[in-house]
Amino acid sequence: MFDLDKWQEIYATLSRNKLRTFLTAFGVFWGIFMLLIMLGAGNGMQNGVNAGFDSWASNSVFVWVQSTTKEYKGFKPGRRVDFDNDDLEAIKKNIKEVNVIAPRHRLGDFFGSTKVMRGTKEGSFKLSGDYPEYAQIETYKLQKGRFINQADITDKRKVAVIGQKVYEILFAKNEDPLGKFIQVNEVNFLVVGLLKKPSRADDEQVESITVPFSTFQYTFNMGKKVGWFGITAQPNVKASDVQKKVLKLLKERHKIHPDDAQALGSWNLEEEYNRINNLFVGMKWLSWFVGILTLVAGVIGVSNIMLVIIKERTKEIGIRRAIGATPFAIVSQIIMESVVLTSLAGYIGIVCGIGLLELINNLIEKAPSDGKEVFFKNPGVDLNIAIIALTVLVVSGIFAGLIPAQRALSIKPVEALRAE
Repeated sequence: MFDLDKWQEIYATLSRNKLRTFLTAFGVFWGIFMLLIMLGAGNGMQNGVNAGFDSWASNSVFVWVQSTTKEYKGFKPGRRVDFDNDDLEAIKKNIKEVNVIAPRHRLGDFFGSTKVMRGTKEGSFKLSGDYPEYAQIETYKLQKGRFINQADITDKRKVAVIGQKVYEILFAKNEDPLGKFIQVNEVNFLVVGLLKKPSRADDEQVESITVPFSTFQYTFNMGKKVGWFGITAQPNVKASDVQKKVLKLLKERHKIHPDDAQALGSWNLEEEYNRINNLFVGMKWLSWFVGILTLVAGVIGVSNIMLVIIKERTKEIGIRRAIGATPFAIVSQIIMESVVLTSLAGYIGIVCGIGLLELINNLIEKAPSDGKEVFFKNPGVDLNIAIIALTVLVVSGIFAGLIPAQRALSIKPVEALRAE
């Protein structure tokens, strides 16, 4: 392994025909380079998509009312039910798998907005009534002040947490909004919190106003009505199991046919999250499959070139055999040449692949986002992947040299000495 003569012989052999060596090595380089680029690009896409889930609990479920489609217990189809505070207590009491449940309501409808004023300034924003627990389902990052707390719910306080766009339209630049009042339907709310600007431009938090749920019901004459529920499952409990139990309970409470799939709407974020992750797992396997096939093509090229080299060195090998070179010495020399060529080309491919991914990552980080969501983030491969790739290269080099080595051993010294 550390014989200087061997390394000098390897260098002389590979440098004898530089163009041929370069073209052979390029096949291995391209295979490992493309493998890393595809894996890194897949990771970048996955990181970008997962960043969109960062502000949500991945095991959350949302349930809302729609219209019934089946007749049941004397009620005709087309009936629309309303959730209420009693549903909240029933879910808490009967479904132990629920970790967090937060009722929500919005003035107008889900996609609607409400006129909000402050002095001579006004704008239309989304106004929601929430419990403090909702912050465990959707993350609220505060720039100033605080979020809704339990005392606000208990005392029905007229307080509000506002988004960045609300602040920009209703307040002067650099004005402190805390302790100031905004007006909704001629009702004054004291601003107690200002949300940070979200990372995604389409995030509705930027134009949101959040008030205590109990205050919302009381102030806007909603009685005990609930718009929809946000729910998370206990650790190690599937959100889909909680979803089924909640829907079953609500259907029983509101006399909805058990098989009426349209009466209640629901959305399971855990299923969406798992579906996307499974997609990226498939992409990684595809990347490995394509990359390995490309690498195999390069290794076959190395093996073929080594066979050509063996043929060119027939006389040399015969002389070495004649003066006492052992089969192991011949085989080890051929395999070392193959491993060196494969490993060197592959190492350069790894360095170039990682370098290109780092360059792309730096360009993405330095590029101005203007508040827009980045769908490609932090591309790269971890150290384990690089180690696996190097191992694959060494093993591939050994296999690439086996057939040429066997060909070298089959050469008889007498016949080799006669070869021209």
